[in-house]
Amino acid sequence: MKGNFYLLFYLRKQKIYKGGPRAIYMRITVGGKRAEMSIGRECEPGKWNSSAGRAVGTKEDIRTLNTYLDSLQSKMRIAHQALLDTGQQVTAVSLQGQFTGKSKKSIYLMKLFAEHNARVKELIGNGFEANTLKGYITSEKHLTGFLRKQYAKDDIQISELNYAFITNFEYYLRADCKCSDVSAAKYIKHLKKIVNHCMTNGWLKHAPFIGYKSTAKAKERSYLTQEEIDKIIVKEFVIGRLQQVRDIFIFCCFTGLSYADVKKLKRTEIVKGIDGEKWIFTKRQKTDTSSHIPILPSAIEILNRYKDNPECENKGLLLPVLSNQKMNAYLKEIADVCGIAKHLTFHLARHTFATTITLSNGVPIETVSKILGHTALKTTQHYAKVLDIKVSRDMSKLKQQFSHI
Repeated sequence: MKGNFYLLFYLRKQKIYKGGPRAIYMRITVGGKRAEMSIGRECEPGKWNSSAGRAVGTKEDIRTLNTYLDSLQSKMRIAHQALLDTGQQVTAVSLQGQFTGKSKKSIYLMKLFAEHNARVKELIGNGFEANTLKGYITSEKHLTGFLRKQYAKDDIQISELNYAFITNFEYYLRADCKCSDVSAAKYIKHLKKIVNHCMTNGWLKHAPFIGYKSTAKAKERSYLTQEEIDKIIVKEFVIGRLQQVRDIFIFCCFTGLSYADVKKLKRTEIVKGIDGEKWIFTKRQKTDTSSHIPILPSAIEILNRYKDNPECENKGLLLPVLSNQKMNAYLKEIADVCGIAKHLTFHLARHTFATTITLSNGVPIETVSKILGHTALKTTQHYAKVLDIKVSRDMSKLKQQFSHI
């Protein structure tokens, strides 16, 4: 459907009409909807042919008027073609705006997405991480693929976004891109960020996401049990790099720090806490939120091993952390040597702290959330799964209470 239009010139009768010439109006009709405007000319009703939409006669003034009307009709066809060529939606209002030159500046989705990603790129290391940009770039790529398949074009006006666009894009992500539910939800979330930006700026009057709800469920977070932690701790490594990676991994199991946060952790961030004991006072790189962590004995023992490390002394850092890629590669070796079947990654330490070290030992989830530097309790719940042993302890207490009844 190309949004074909119908153009009519007619004489408008004013409310108080006492005879004489009447104003000529132009009516644009697209899909049953109209837009009207005066053309700044008049004509005597007796000299007007309503069916033809033209003046009747051979005099010079009549010929001049009809020539002018023909030029307006030609100009309208050019305006219509301009909307089609730029991929804009053809409506009576948009056609009138294009004709008069007063049309609102068209705002396109992919152009906004590209601008957004360019800003994120400039802010890497200052509120954004490289992996975050990578996710946004992937979202941009998937949206481009969706537009080409669904609309046969590379961009679309934001005014065309609606509920169907959101659900069709989600289907495309799952069916064509083979994305998991969680990945698809992430890319939809990126799109929603752009949509919210448009609504905040008043560029979009309706909310395409009204009624939409993601059905994706968060994956079960893996973690180490206390037995598996002990296996890694007691294992003696002859290779120095494995011992170093093991120490830093275990340190994070007892502090809940992510890779990015432990890598930048400075010696000055070890302070005396409210209880007189050693604490870590740092800021999470990902969210820029404060994180105050009491240091457990096992973590302090590891810090003491590296207090004279030349690399740490020169840079003022607490631990000699390698690149994330190398750390994860060496963790795979450690898992094999220790006989741990789980896929050992650095981020697993953070899950382990939330689940095995704290929650299963009775630390309230609100406290765990504070230590992890989460801004919402819901985020902590994704990490923290109550272990069977914790359930057993809690039920044992309940049994004791009932045994006295």
